[in-house]
Amino acid sequence: MDFNLFMNDVVKVARQEMVSSGYTQLHTAEEVEEAFTQPGVTLVMVNSVCGCAGGIARPAAYHSVHYDKRPNNLVTVFAGQDKEATAKAREYFEGYPPSSPSFALLKDGQILTMVERHEIEGHSPMEVIEKLQGYFEEYCEEV
Repeated sequence: MDFNLFMNDVVKVARQEMVSSGYTQLHTAEEVEEAFTQPGVTLVMVNSVCGCAGGIARPAAYHSVHYDKRPNNLVTVFAGQDKEATAKAREYFEGYPPSSPSFALLKDGQILTMVERHEIEGHSPMEVIEKLQGYFEEYCEEV
């Protein structure tokens, strides 16, 4: 099997998982600027093809938002794929090193907190969901 075809399939599935979870894909720096300056709290999922951590982060992204308090906006950039969008997103993550997969919570374009790769890899999806929902409890309004 051709490795590039395999990777294209993996990326396609990872993208579809996020879209079917209610997240809007951001492909360009302009889309990031527009999304990150929306009013309210925005959850950014930095997607990744990393098998172990990505396989924990994507289910956590889906299940975490089924909660009484949740972000107003759900968006995703794909590290290693949408390079311009990911680079622009990381400009907003002041004080945090590049990390993928990861989650960032922003309010009105300002970073509130992040769940970095080291807080995902080696943890169960439920642990990541609980961490995200703890931040939703702290920073988000009831929906």
